Amino acid sequence: MYVKDYREVPAEPGGSDGLTVRWVINASQGATNFAMRVFELEPGKESPFHKHENEHEAFVLKGRGEIETDKGTAKIKKGSTLFISSQESHCFRNTGKDVLRFIDVVAFSAIVSP
Repeated sequence: MYVKDYREVPAEPGGSDGLTVRWVINASQGATNFAMRVFELEPGKESPFHKHENEHEAFVLKGRGEIETDKGTAKIKKGSTLFISSQESHCFRNTGKDVLRFIDVVAFSAIVSP
């Protein structure tokens, strides 16, 4: 078993200005299939467009924003759950006044690409 406050995990740059990521569960904790990450996106900022080899899921913990994909744009807020298909290009955008914080779970075999 592994239990830790996510805030004790160092935040790292997340690939664009105003985006950080905390790798809260990964192989170093014994996970063999999935990694869990906590992202924080500052107001007015967005993540780069990217896609993964496998599907992934996200859950919004705080804030407001939108997700843009090949299929369109959808508003997201605290409590939103997201399913992103494999190879679906997407980006997150913070349209609110507070940080947009969300968890995502991605398979270890997923490839991140622009």
